[in-house]
Amino acid sequence: MNESVKVKLKSIVGGNNFFDSYEDRLCYSYDATPLYQQLPEAVVFPESEEQISAVIKLANEARFAVVPRGAGTGLSGGSIPVENSVVVVMTRWNKILEIDTQNLTAWVQPGVVTGDLQKEVEKYGLFYPPDPGSLNVCTLGGNVANNAGGLRGLKYGVTKNYVLGIEMILPNGQLLKFGGKNMKDVAGYNLKDFIIGSEGTLGIITKILLRIIPMPTHSVTLLAYFDKLKDSAQSVSDIIAAHITPCMMEFLDNTTINCVEDYTKIGLPINAEAMLLIEVDGRGSSVFEDSELIQNLLKKNRAANIKIASDAAESLILKTARRSAFSALARRKPTTILEDATVPRSELPVMIEKVTEAAKKFDVIIGNFGHAGDGNLHPTCLTDERDEAEIEKAHKAFDFIFNEAIKLGGTITGEHGTGLAKKKFLEKVAGIPAIDMMMKIKLVIDENNILNPGKIFSISPRCEGTLPISRNQIKEFHK
Repeated sequence: MNESVKVKLKSIVGGNNFFDSYEDRLCYSYDATPLYQQLPEAVVFPESEEQISAVIKLANEARFAVVPRGAGTGLSGGSIPVENSVVVVMTRWNKILEIDTQNLTAWVQPGVVTGDLQKEVEKYGLFYPPDPGSLNVCTLGGNVANNAGGLRGLKYGVTKNYVLGIEMILPNGQLLKFGGKNMKDVAGYNLKDFIIGSEGTLGIITKILLRIIPMPTHSVTLLAYFDKLKDSAQSVSDIIAAHITPCMMEFLDNTTINCVEDYTKIGLPINAEAMLLIEVDGRGSSVFEDSELIQNLLKKNRAANIKIASDAAESLILKTARRSAFSALARRKPTTILEDATVPRSELPVMIEKVTEAAKKFDVIIGNFGHAGDGNLHPTCLTDERDEAEIEKAHKAFDFIFNEAIKLGGTITGEHGTGLAKKKFLEKVAGIPAIDMMMKIKLVIDENNILNPGKIFSISPRCEGTLPISRNQIKEFHK
């Protein structure tokens, strides 16, 4: 990028919102995904939709890439800069604009931290269910861009189930508005679900309308420990088969239990092979009936111990074990590669065994935890990126895990996104016709491929993520 373009960028956003020193660029050259890093040409903090639009229009003229970014907590490399790119940071767009208690909706800016919205709506006796593990730092714009899930996804669904409307700047600089407070609206194409999960490749979100619901009045939180891994997996299957839908049903293996206990000191049994964290909630006596049924099923599957939280404070402590899993595992080795494989719930016991098999087969340390109730596991390899042989073994282990998940009718990501980390597997799970359609959609909306290029799939036939690239080149590539 030449200096004249930087001068124009600076004039658009203002001197206080433009950064191009090495130190500033370095801070935005990576996200929470290990093994990926690229220095951007500059970093900008736009203050208005007009500024974002002007930046994007300049990108089309000068042929540089624009990479949207929230808190940088993503785990698939979705906000990693590419060559000749400018990072557009949206964390200062952090206002809750409206909480409508009559329509049960909330207008928010994309930089609002997920946990902050949850706390705010709770003041009105309301509830925003999506709760990614990073809820205290991740932003709602990033949640929408990746269709984030979380611990409560089993009963309440994921981010897309709570988005009613979006405002965003398109790759041509135009402002797009769609959706509203109507609970029913089938006018035209469903653009909302088209944008959710697009990982910043189709626009920069500036405003989100979210659905909120009444807060549950009762909940019961349980921890169950197992001497055998297969018994914990069978418990999950039996609970689902009994037509019980807990709010959360989370799984931790022995490696994760040990790391969490070393980190939190909350008294977890380090010899247990597996642990389940289960919570049931609702607004009536059925909560306690479901809790009793779950306890009976856990005992039937030889749970070594079952602990029930006595109050909300103890419930929060018990849930700390699951929420701190990633942080606890990250203390074990210099590099932590947290992945995201999902299978049909009936195949969960097999998938857990396949992760264990991968660790033994490729001689790597893998801590396994995740959302057992919806078949979403997070196998996490503890390694050292400075050791090429170790990293090669980690890659082989994950290749094995993803291929096994696909064989079981699963997918390569349930909530983290495809980004850079998993795009090489996309063809196996989606198929060539689907990827071809995605590429065509991208190129119709983003003709010059300036918005977060190289993520999800690579359009350029050569150097991934580089610009410029013309439509004729794409046509030749497809031929």
